[in-house]
Amino acid sequence: MQAPGGGAPRNAGGGTRPAARSGSDRRTRLVRLAVLLALGFVVVSLVRVITGAQEISSSGTLGTALGLAAPIALAGLGGLWSERAGVTNIGLEGMMIAGSFGAGWWGYQHGPWFGVLMGIAFGAIGGLIHAVATVTFGVDHIISGVAINILGLGATQYLAARLLTGTEGGGSTQSPQVDELPTLSMPWVGDQLLDLERHHWFLVSDLAAVVRAVTTGVSILTVLAVVLIVVSGIVLWRTAFGLRLRSCGEDPWAAESLGVHVYRYKYAAVVMSGACAGFGGAFLAVVAASQYREGQTGGRGFIGLAAMIFGNWRPGGLAGGSLLFGYTDGLRLRQGEESIHALLLVLGIGLLALGVWMLARRRFPQGGASLVVAALVLLWFALTDTVPGDFTGMTPYVATLLVLALASQRLRPPAADGVVYRKGQGR
Repeated sequence: MQAPGGGAPRNAGGGTRPAARSGSDRRTRLVRLAVLLALGFVVVSLVRVITGAQEISSSGTLGTALGLAAPIALAGLGGLWSERAGVTNIGLEGMMIAGSFGAGWWGYQHGPWFGVLMGIAFGAIGGLIHAVATVTFGVDHIISGVAINILGLGATQYLAARLLTGTEGGGSTQSPQVDELPTLSMPWVGDQLLDLERHHWFLVSDLAAVVRAVTTGVSILTVLAVVLIVVSGIVLWRTAFGLRLRSCGEDPWAAESLGVHVYRYKYAAVVMSGACAGFGGAFLAVVAASQYREGQTGGRGFIGLAAMIFGNWRPGGLAGGSLLFGYTDGLRLRQGEESIHALLLVLGIGLLALGVWMLARRRFPQGGASLVVAALVLLWFALTDTVPGDFTGMTPYVATLLVLALASQRLRPPAADGVVYRKGQGR
């Protein structure tokens, strides 16, 4: 690991060949990722043509998935900030709940932008409470996170009953309507792409649907969420501040010996974590529902945590995981049983390819398990025409468990994540 003061790692001769190899490895991973995405795109398009389930790659489904992925990604980004500094944060759900209430309560009175700011502030307060408990008083991180979830739910229920009861269009479980925020669209593109999509051509129509989904009717908060993910990656991996913050999550005692104020960095990270989760809650209240509703987070804080783990504690990975979860949820909302049934074929093909790849790398237990599950999924697809409605509603959560199970072989969390740190004391 680099010293918190910065500088490239050097070999004994004073060169920087390890860093060069690291850059080469990064480019290789990006090429592999691009190839995998391209192959996945081809498989989805092929399944759409075979099954006739047009919604699995329609612009409507993909646009819905983008909107559903944004709050999950924001929650995951909150977990990333906190855990990169060594503080486990399972209180993201409670911080999202606080953010959704703050956005709904203030948004209907003072406008959606002020509501978003207050949602971020409410989430940051939750992060501050978690930081005080874990960093200052050394409370177990899991216990503190559970307490934050309970506190977030209970406090918002109490405040809603006191502040929203009797308001026009509001009540003890919801706020009045919040004005909508603007959406962004690229002019003269949507109609042409829609015509191309409706031809249902192999690959061509699917590509048109993807482009249309990201250029038509995109909420401005979705754009801000994407910007925040990119900026977070730059700050955490390309600045001295980010290097010092990450050193606190890898070895806070070594960071302390090099002059890093570990408490300060941990506080900053956990408060930022709460702010991101609060932003996710505000997104749900202002964009998804245009009001605060009790229970509207629906476990997205926990799914965001799963997306962060799936992404190996990196911004790009958590964004991909969030899109996956948003996609499965979007399919459920768009066409339900038929689309999920077609998705079984996609899943079976993916698991089959994964099993063959693992066997080729001599990872026989994992490869064999993947092939067995692939065979069961493909058999399910072949013997049925639809999937049960109850399973359709479970799809996002099943996807969460499946993705975590498949990703668990390559995970590398921060070394000191969840470790209670005391200044001046040894390990």
